[in-house]
Amino acid sequence: SDSIEVFMKIVSVNNSNMHVYANLYQGYAAEFSKIIDDKPDENGLFEIYPMIEGNVSGYLLYIDDRPAALTAIQEKSAKEYEICDFYVLPCFRKNKLGKDFITNLFKQLEGSWEIKQVAGAEHAVKFWQNVVSDYTSGMFIEDKYLDEKWGLVTRERFSHT
Repeated sequence: SDSIEVFMKIVSVNNSNMHVYANLYQGYAAEFSKIIDDKPDENGLFEIYPMIEGNVSGYLLYIDDRPAALTAIQEKSAKEYEICDFYVLPCFRKNKLGKDFITNLFKQLEGSWEIKQVAGAEHAVKFWQNVVSDYTSGMFIEDKYLDEKWGLVTRERFSHT
């Protein structure tokens, strides 16, 4: 098969590029607004939640120097992570770029991970099942439970050993 070589770069979100994260986040929030019944403010902007501060780190994926994806990862305790937000722009949803993005972060950060998908986000459930199953060779736990903020969620968990 013909493969197109793309230049991938993952960068941490800080004050110098927070505006890029904020811009991409609007597409993410709009896409999920129907599922979680979220609405923009009077300026047409969705609130970024969680904010990239404290124990929440943000990362941007650049493809050929264009911002292509974002993720927000909370370190709940030492080496215990939860993926809060994950979004790949529709125009970059090919060639497993999102999968490569998060897999790189799994490897870099190690530790244990938790990923939740809200009810109704079936595409997200399938994506995460595929990513985590491949990354862990099937050695992960999946369950459904009632989350206090999100209601019924599907959850995948795994640890690096």
